[in-house]
Amino acid sequence: MIQLLFNVVAPVFIIVFIGWGWARLGRLYNTSLISSLVMTIGAPCLVFSTLNTMDISPANLGEIGLAALLVIVLTGLIGLVILRATRQEIRTFLPPLMFPNAGNMGLSLCLLAFGQPGLALAIIAFSVYSLSTFSIGIWIYSGRLSPRQLLKQPIIYSVMISVAVLLTGVDVPNWILKTTSLLGNFTIPLMLFTLGVSLSGFSVVKLKRAVLLSLLRLGIGFGVGILVSHLFGLTGIARGVIVLQSSMPVAVFNYLFAENYDRNPRETAELVVISTLFSLVTIPLILLFLN
Repeated sequence: MIQLLFNVVAPVFIIVFIGWGWARLGRLYNTSLISSLVMTIGAPCLVFSTLNTMDISPANLGEIGLAALLVIVLTGLIGLVILRATRQEIRTFLPPLMFPNAGNMGLSLCLLAFGQPGLALAIIAFSVYSLSTFSIGIWIYSGRLSPRQLLKQPIIYSVMISVAVLLTGVDVPNWILKTTSLLGNFTIPLMLFTLGVSLSGFSVVKLKRAVLLSLLRLGIGFGVGILVSHLFGLTGIARGVIVLQSSMPVAVFNYLFAENYDRNPRETAELVVISTLFSLVTIPLILLFLN
């Protein structure tokens, strides 16, 4: 069992650590360029190639997508109640509680823990999280809802095309599948490496609040993931994916949005660092629980 856990967790944190070390050594790394490549080309291709090479039904797509959306809604409601009760700034701290790192860490962990079937389901959840981040997340940070920003995200079109292909049963040419597979394959390693690079530039000042909110993110996410998987009657890999994805630490995108909209980016960065460090302990425990 320990060897199995190590095989799942170690590759993820080793790549993150290599990215962290690369940045600490002062090596060049264009985070903006890499993030743009991942979100514009890599992730959409990964979505298309994975969903169209796996035996997955439209019903499974809808079920996992709705489950992921309910996780976001319930996490947001619980977070909102807690933040208001403790008089914390809603626009600063609610998004980090709502939106976990379902991309950089979630996809890789689901792939290593559950194989290609797990990756396919994790991609659906990741797509829901991504679209919600670029719509609800920006709305919370900025105070205004921007459908235009959502429509700029290539992943939404990749999901729509993939669903259309699954519903119609269109036979996708092999050269398209191979091309999108090659392009999609760089997504997960670059996501993890970029996470490490991003963490290298963050520091922690207000430790107490960062620790408490990080524990809330991980605890609420895990509890809501269990509840939602029960409500949907999910079992096996599907249950594991929803619980694992919802239990991830704070997503780096929260820091980028906080910086862009001047919503206390320094404390958001602290949440990213502390919650990621805590996940070194929580992720193995969650995998043991799921097993």
